[in-house]
Amino acid sequence: MTGGPLVVLVGPMGSGKSTVGALLAERLGAPYRDTDADIVAAEGREISDIFVEDGEEHFRALERDAVARAVAEHEGVLALGGGAVLDAGTRELLAGLPVAYLSMDVEEAVRRVGLNTARPLLAVNPRRQWRELMEARRHLYNEVARVVVATDDRTPEEVADAVLSALEIEKDA
Repeated sequence: MTGGPLVVLVGPMGSGKSTVGALLAERLGAPYRDTDADIVAAEGREISDIFVEDGEEHFRALERDAVARAVAEHEGVLALGGGAVLDAGTRELLAGLPVAYLSMDVEEAVRRVGLNTARPLLAVNPRRQWRELMEARRHLYNEVARVVVATDDRTPEEVADAVLSALEIEKDA
């Protein structure tokens, strides 16, 4: 293993981590990995089902382990679940890595995900809950991020370009 992931993406649900991560990986000629997808593959069920059947605490333990494995093993572009930064150990693992926080406001979240109830933490009053989640997490995203890239009113391609530029990473020739 060399130095870990080339880029780590953090941010709220719907900020485009998966889409932008895949674009970045393609542009860098590197593999892409998503810790939420790792959890789904390992558990054989969707994250929303894990939340309902086993609770958030169990999911967060799975997430913590998935992030630790990915940071140790993966040398490409890595996207983390929206709540991964809640864990202090995860934040420590991210220290010194090229982390980009993909930020957006609530209106952009509404436009992108519709704040639908398929998101387990947004099941009751999605708009209010999204704001509360962001109030609790924004400082943690900022804490781990080397750069912050606003995604509001930008295409995934524009966001990918902004991440590469902000992290001063050259595209694969």
